[in-house]
Parts: sequence; C-alpha cells; structure tokens
Amino acid sequence: MNNFHLTLLDSIIIIAEILVVVVVGLLAARKVVRTTEGYFLASGKMPWYLIGAAFVSTSVSSEQIVGTIGATYKGGLAIANWEWWCLPTYTLMMVFFIPLYLRNKIVTVPELLNRRFGPACGAIYSCVILVGYVFIFLPPVLYGGSLTLGELTGWPQWAVLAGILLLTASYTLLGGLSSVMWTDAIQCVMLIGGGVLLFLVALGKIPGGWEAMTLAAPDRFHLYRPASDEEAPFAGLILASFGVFLFYQSSNQVMVQRILSARSTWDGMMGLLFAGFINIIRPMVTCLLGLIVYHWLDVMRQGPSLLPDNQDQAFPYALAVFAPSGLRGVILAGFFAAVMASVSALTNSVATIFSLDVYRRFWRKKAGDKELITTGQVSGGMALMIAALISPVVANVGMFKYFQTGVTYMATPFISVLLMGIFWKRTTYAGAIAGMLGGLAIQIALAVLFWALDLTLNWLYVAAIAQVLTMALITFVSYFTTPPTSEQYKPFLWKFSWLRDLEDGMLVRPWWQQIKFWFAIYAVAWFFIYWRFW
Repeated sequence: MNNFHLTLLDSIIIIAEILVVVVVGLLAARKVVRTTEGYFLASGKMPWYLIGAAFVSTSVSSEQIVGTIGATYKGGLAIANWEWWCLPTYTLMMVFFIPLYLRNKIVTVPELLNRRFGPACGAIYSCVILVGYVFIFLPPVLYGGSLTLGELTGWPQWAVLAGILLLTASYTLLGGLSSVMWTDAIQCVMLIGGGVLLFLVALGKIPGGWEAMTLAAPDRFHLYRPASDEEAPFAGLILASFGVFLFYQSSNQVMVQRILSARSTWDGMMGLLFAGFINIIRPMVTCLLGLIVYHWLDVMRQGPSLLPDNQDQAFPYALAVFAPSGLRGVILAGFFAAVMASVSALTNSVATIFSLDVYRRFWRKKAGDKELITTGQVSGGMALMIAALISPVVANVGMFKYFQTGVTYMATPFISVLLMGIFWKRTTYAGAIAGMLGGLAIQIALAVLFWALDLTLNWLYVAAIAQVLTMALITFVSYFTTPPTSEQYKPFLWKFSWLRDLEDGMLVRPWWQQIKFWFAIYAVAWFFIYWRFW
C-alpha cells in the first residue's frame, strides 16, 4: 500500500524485540548440557508451557498469516477451520501417539519406525523427511517470509533473508532444542499478543463491531462448507484428521520433537492442551482481520475492493489503515519472530535426524556426543544455505501449492504405516516398506489418472483416497510375509491401559491440574465455537 511506512519508533521496536529473542536464545545455549540428549532433546526437561508455546509458534509463519488473512477476505470465516480444527487431531495424539513416544523413550520418529518394523523404514523416513525439510518446508518459509517482510518494511529482500539466516543460526546451532524452545515461547507471545492487539484496534474502527459485520454479510460467517467447496470442505477436514493433519502434528519430527522433550507424560499432554487453548484465539492473528478489511472496503466502501489476484494485500492494508505508529513495529516484530521460529525448528530437526539417524547409523556408529553435536550444527547450517539458494523457485510454483503438494506426498505413506503399526500386530516389515514406497507410487498414479480424466478433486480427498489404498497395500503385503515377533510389536501396540497412565502413573494431582479437567474445558470451548459459527 502506498501509504504504508515505518516510523523510527517502529524500526526501533522491531530491532529491539528481535535482539531480545536472540539474547534469550544465546542465554539458553549457555546452559545446555553438551550431550546428545541435552543438545537434541533439551535433556528431556521441558515444561508444559514451553512445549505448548513452541508447538504453536513452530506451525505459524508470516507468509502463512498473510495468505490466510487474504483467503478470509475472499472466502469468509470458513478459512478459520485451518486454525480451529485442532481438537480431533489433538485428541488422537493424546490418546495414541504421545503415550507411545514417551513410554518407549523415543528420540526421533525414525527410531520408532526402526524398532517397530526394521532399519529400512527408519532410513526411508530419514531420507524423505530431510529432503522434505530442505526442499519443501524451508524454502517457502524463507522466500515468503523475506518477501513479505521486505515489502512491508521497505528493506531489501536479500537483506531480510540474510538477517533471518544469521540471527536464527546464531542461537539455533549453538544451543540446540533448548534455545529453540525458549525463543519459540518468546516469539509466540510476540506474535499472538501483537496480532490480537491489531485485531481489536481494527474491530474498534467498525461501527457496531462484530455484530454489524455479521448482519451485513451473514453468509460469510459460517464454518461449515459443503463437500464440494474448493477451500475448506468440512468432509475433507474430517478425513484429514486421520491422515495429512495427523501426520503433520503427530509424526512430523519438527512438531513431535517438542513433545519428546517433555519432562513427563503430564507435561507433554498439558503442553498440547495449552497449544489448543492458544489456537482458540489464533484466528484473531491469522484469519479474522480479513473479515474486517472486507467490511471496511466492500460494505462501508472506504476504498476500492481488493481484486481476486490482490487479496494478499489485505494484511498490509490493515496495517496501513488501522495500526498507529508503534503498533506497526510490534506487529512486524512478531512476524519476524514467526519466520525465525519456523526456521529454527526446521533447522534443529534437520540436525537431529541427520546426526542421530543418518550419520550415527551409516557413517560413525560409535560417534561420541561432541562429534554428533558438531555434525548436527554443520548439517543444520548446510540445510539453511541450500534452502536459501533454492527458495526463489517457490515464486514460480506458488507458496501454498508448493507446500501443500509436497506435504501431502510425504504425509500419506508415513501416517498409513504408523497407524497400521500401532493398531495391527500383524503389520510386517515388508508391509511397512511397501506402504512407504507404494504409497508414493499410489499418489503419483492418482495424480496422473485425474489429469488424464480431466477431473478436479480437492487435495484433502485425494490424500484420503491414497491413504485407504496405501493401508490396503500394507494389509495385503503383511498377510503374505513373515509376521513380526512379539518383541517387535508388543511395546508399540496400543492398549487401552495406556489411558490410565496419562497422569504419570500413580501420581495423584489435584483436580485443577488433571489432564481430563483441562481437556474438558478445551473441548467445551471448541464445541461452542463450532456451534456458534456453524
């Protein structure tokens, strides 16, 4: 927007808040125990509040916020499903995956696959996920973040990108997961606090507030969308809760590593619930501002409507029109923090998987702690440089399509194998390998088939079809191959008794600290939101 600019106060706030993040990261690095567990898993001592804050900040980045605000401007409240639709996935994680990881003292997802099935499964996951983080996850974050923040601040994109790389690497590579978790918590406060403040200030500019917006365009204020909807079909959300969404939250190393660092099962569970509560207000930051801009421009006629190809200007327009000097600096500092949080989390996960599941297994089985930490630092730094060099490619594909397609192709095979492995003891090593490799082939075949038949189907449905076919393939191969031994499947086969251990065994906590109490509150709040905006 032509009238958007930063004052000296804004620039000072941005620089000061970013320096606070870096200082916190470096201070945390000084206290890290220089062992494999200390560097890669923060010694397993992370409390629930750091886990929850890190879980949220890892999953949000600035270009995502700009995109979802623009999508909400165009499509209405249903876009908030991408933020609010967490209870189903979180419930599955709490019941099945968190107990599985923490009971078996799992360090990485490849370790789980190795122990449940065999070494090839962990190796396939490690290779695919490393390629995915470097070539699918990191490039959109770096390119989109530097482009968006460069346009908003007026600073050169290359300078913003260099700043993100250097500042993030300074504490991430030095302090490992502990530095990442502490800085994620600070970044979460900055992002959520600034975003909510901007939403409330902008809403105050609308005569009649939220009610007036609802009355002016009631059709835009519903979460439910029919199965044929292109943006957020409700049936697709339900299916994805058992597939793509579940993989991203529960089997994606960059997310699950936060849970693995928990000092107890209770802290892991409560951290996830804390993330759920934050996600209740997260749409104020990531979506709902688009509704205000729509009402301001298309209902109140305070300016020309944003063209379909220009909807991503909704966020900078809101900053220019609604945010006074000072608040703009707070908001943009939060956006810098969001990019840094995503980059640091991905870099740390690359370092963890490469060091523990690739380098130690295939090159130096007797590598000591110091050597593994150094390897992690080098591999994390290399990942950052490679991702930065290829990030301009994202512009030719489109950020959302680039990320969406890549994650879907990664998610379906792995979540299919993991679900079969924890629910069916007969799932074999050969069946798991067939699921991982065949799952990718199935998705490619479906894409070719739909292209040949000139069919268009929402990506959530395509992923669900691929998952069903992949699980059928795993079943077929497992029936005709050697079954696993009881030592292979028993520790990882889900049992109802696991639910009795959610409160750390026999430890009795007061009612106000119990997981079921906070889960009930979160569930009631979630159902109220969907009842209110259905």
